Amino acid sequence: MTINSQRGEAAPLPPARFAFDAVTWKEIAYLLANLPVDIAGFVYVAVVLYLGVGLSVTVIGLPLLALGLAGCRLLGRLERIRARGMLGVAVDEPRSLSPGRMGFFPWLWTSLKDPVGWRHALYFFIRLPWGIATFTIALTSLFVAWPVLPFIARGLANADRAMVRGLLSPSDELERRIAELESDRGTVVDTAAADLRRIERDLHDGAQARLVALAMDLGLAKEKLQEDPEAAARMVGDAHGEVKLALQELRDLARGIHPAVLTDRGLDAA
Repeated sequence: MTINSQRGEAAPLPPARFAFDAVTWKEIAYLLANLPVDIAGFVYVAVVLYLGVGLSVTVIGLPLLALGLAGCRLLGRLERIRARGMLGVAVDEPRSLSPGRMGFFPWLWTSLKDPVGWRHALYFFIRLPWGIATFTIALTSLFVAWPVLPFIARGLANADRAMVRGLLSPSDELERRIAELESDRGTVVDTAAADLRRIERDLHDGAQARLVALAMDLGLAKEKLQEDPEAAARMVGDAHGEVKLALQELRDLARGIHPAVLTDRGLDAA
């Protein structure tokens, strides 16, 4: 049984069943793995907060805290992968900070006020007691409460599913929409770059080449104007035809840049 979450919407939690099927064993394994995972996450967050806040009066404190929050994002991604594989919980990835084009101080400020990083830090900070409890209950139930273990595992796993959806998913619809727009923006940028290369190629191989040849023909016609007026007239006539072809090519190129359907029927149809 797989639990899917479309655009962050919580799917119904699976009911407890008196059966040791593959789903139940995955839930038991998840609960037993909670303890080492939650200890590691808690220690990381505690060290990051202690060092970042404690050294905030120095030049390295705040950058260290910003890097620590970025690490919380990475831990959150790994936890989503674990929940997806063992609990069947699929949540959208939060939007990235995209620090590549930022300067140092804009990156620092954006990282320090990153709600995703702080929410992931909160997740791992509060998980330690839960990890101890779920590990203890699951391990004990394996030996002394075997008949009701599927019910216990399902109930505890459902609480884990709720925590993953609540703290490791995008915070709201706006954030999910921003993530979608950022993905779409990459596609639009790639398409625009391809269109620019096509326009450059068409101008170089088409209208530009024709206009260069036209300039050369008119130069020859100018030289022949005195000594052979009839030949010069023929060359001017040919040049006139070339001008018409060049204009037609430029019109076709402009029509490709701004298609008529965009003017006639709007952006949706285009």
